[in-house]
Amino acid sequence: MTHAPLTTEIYETLADTTSDGGLDSAASRTEAGNFLRHAASLSMTKTADGLIDPKLVLSWLLNHLGAGAFWVGLLVPVREAGSLLPQLFTAARIHALRRRKWAWSAGSAVQGLAALGIGTVALTLEGRGAGLAILGCLAVLALARSVCSVAYKDVLGKTVGKSRRGTATGLASSAASAGILIFAVVLMTGVASREVVVTGALFLAGVLWLVSALTFASLREAAGEASRDHRSVFAAFSVLKDPQLRRFIATRGLLTGTALAPPYIVLLAGQEDGGALGRLGALILASAGASLVSGYVWGRLSDRSSRLVLALSGLAAAVALAATLALDVAGMIQTAWTAPVVLFLLMLAYNGVRQGRSTHLVDMAQDDARADYTAVSNTVIGIVLLGSGLFGALASTFGPEWTLALFTAMSLCGATLALTLDEVQKG
Repeated sequence: MTHAPLTTEIYETLADTTSDGGLDSAASRTEAGNFLRHAASLSMTKTADGLIDPKLVLSWLLNHLGAGAFWVGLLVPVREAGSLLPQLFTAARIHALRRRKWAWSAGSAVQGLAALGIGTVALTLEGRGAGLAILGCLAVLALARSVCSVAYKDVLGKTVGKSRRGTATGLASSAASAGILIFAVVLMTGVASREVVVTGALFLAGVLWLVSALTFASLREAAGEASRDHRSVFAAFSVLKDPQLRRFIATRGLLTGTALAPPYIVLLAGQEDGGALGRLGALILASAGASLVSGYVWGRLSDRSSRLVLALSGLAAAVALAATLALDVAGMIQTAWTAPVVLFLLMLAYNGVRQGRSTHLVDMAQDDARADYTAVSNTVIGIVLLGSGLFGALASTFGPEWTLALFTAMSLCGATLALTLDEVQKG
């Protein structure tokens, strides 16, 4: 197939096209269009993720609907466990598909329907009933997300060359951040009631997931070999024989502190008095701004050396968290500018961790093992996140300072361990 000149021109402007990226001739001919479809699909899903963020948006919504702290406390565990832990059980079925883009498209469509369900609940229910219904929709969304996560890296590896994968996903992160930035500004300026803005964002997220499903379904993915592996579900753990995978999982586990730390920074800054509304605008703005300026850059750097991206982002997180502790000791963390700055720096590091780990895993795994590598890695990290949540809850009894000190140490250890990973972008 011959691509339209504009498609090819855009592709060659955005990506490093000096190598074939390890694709066969058929995949190379369709890569330009596939690259842009990946970027477009991910831009929409990442925007939807930000619009329906459980840590921020859904927490505010449940508080607004009077659901109570119990239901709010279940949001993040349901989302994280539902997204990561089931992947071990879905990997074999996804392996059995000759074209795995259909699994991703179906998962995106189900996420869209679940988001529309949450929006409907926001308009019709209150109290405990709203909490239960939203948790149910979120659980469905998380399960569908787990299917997308397993399928995506495999499809990406088949349709986009090794030196362009990080660029495609990084570009999507930056593009999505612009939309989330607008959402945050609208919330903070109050041009419309927050109830209207948040509910509208939920419905918009649902539509974006549905459109993304259609876009991804149009990918030119060559039919692969359909696996008929009838192994035990836990046989996938045999990939842990690879010492590099074990080291990668350990590195990723240590760097989870970049995702867990933001609420403790908010707590130190004393912004609870402003309620969830104050935290909502500040965290969304910091997250969107960091993604906007760093997503594409981290993606390009990951295509050069994903292990160095993990090391640099881990070090950056440690610096941001140490700065937070120093500002707290100096009594400056509650001033107007300090909390947004350290949150912004931490989110820069968090985006680097996400981009680096995704690119590293895709480039490290062989085509026939990529789904197992992804499923096992995410299952282990899902368990780690659940454990970290419990440990964080215990550590918080001693004060947020101690919890942030722990995350600082974890980030430093993760950065150090990342340097021992293989340079998978070479060879």
